[in-house]
Amino acid sequence: MAMDSFSASLMKDKREIIIAPTIYKFANFGEFAQEFSLGERDVVLTNEFIYKPFMEQFNLACTYVFQEKFGVGEPSEAMIETMYERIPYESYDRVIAIGGGAIMDLCKLLGCKRPSSVHELYFKREPVVHEKEVIAIPTTCGTGSEVTNISVAIVKDEKNGVLTGGETKLGLVSDDIIPNKVCLIPDLLKTLPMKPFAASAIDALIHATESYLSPARKTMTSEMYSVKAMELILEGFRRIGENGPDARLDYLEEFVTASLYAGIAFLKAGCATVHGMSFPLGGTYHVPHGESNYALFGKILEIYDEIKPDGELAKFKALVGRILGCEPSQALAKLAELEEYGFKESDIVDFPVSVMENQQRLITNSYVPMTKDLMERIYRECF
Repeated sequence: MAMDSFSASLMKDKREIIIAPTIYKFANFGEFAQEFSLGERDVVLTNEFIYKPFMEQFNLACTYVFQEKFGVGEPSEAMIETMYERIPYESYDRVIAIGGGAIMDLCKLLGCKRPSSVHELYFKREPVVHEKEVIAIPTTCGTGSEVTNISVAIVKDEKNGVLTGGETKLGLVSDDIIPNKVCLIPDLLKTLPMKPFAASAIDALIHATESYLSPARKTMTSEMYSVKAMELILEGFRRIGENGPDARLDYLEEFVTASLYAGIAFLKAGCATVHGMSFPLGGTYHVPHGESNYALFGKILEIYDEIKPDGELAKFKALVGRILGCEPSQALAKLAELEEYGFKESDIVDFPVSVMENQQRLITNSYVPMTKDLMERIYRECF
């Protein structure tokens, strides 16, 4: 399949690095609220379980909206349409996103002119027009969405302009949706349970890995951010392995900073096959993003090692081995773990077709050339 024009434009991008937001760091939510003078024309999109312990006590005049009122899980067409109905465009001047990747992605849309159709927007048949200030505050340490130009949603799938009856996950990509400001508040991660904490940190690790292995788009500066993110995340997991889950609480600033670094790295260098192949898995079975990525991560690295073991992959294995205290030959095994998600035989054939049609920007950034047959093999051996 020939490379589409958008993917080709990414390959030609001559920018060394893209850091669009101004980045702040605060000890707690109160410091942030005082610095930015939150008021009645601000809308804060968050979760009630974050609002109660961290925000309620300040009795601010801003409007708080809880994402779970629109639906559960990752953003979808229906969730976005409901959000638009509940938050009239004229009711706010500034958007504050306080939450995980789903909230970041939703707030990027709140900062833009309303489309006539969410479906048309995600299939790139309507323009993205940024109109309102967005402040992003992550409460997980994985998505990096606070610094990126992509908003991901589960949408009705189509082929040649005709709805298929299924769903897929698509990324709306535009520099116009990058948040204006980012505020890191490690304190907000304290209540995040270990399982979603680990899944989000692994997602950041995959962002850093895929951007590091990018064959054409990475730069010296993006590689610097990739490497530092991997060092911080793997060191964090090493500490957790040695001292137990609570060890993460003394390392929250490093984890949330690593996630931001990984986001900066992949905004320039891009993600690749792991993300491309995880999108139909997440869209069909509603597997959380970090988990669907990790389910494929080990097998895809194994395939890379089989086809092209030298070059950047050899450097990556040496880096992982150095941090985790193992031989480079053992590094990939240290990272790999697979899970079952109810795959059907037909998915093994259908998913690669969807990936080739809808995820060109990711597949064209693969460390090794990715074909439909190779993707079928990966899905089959994983599931």
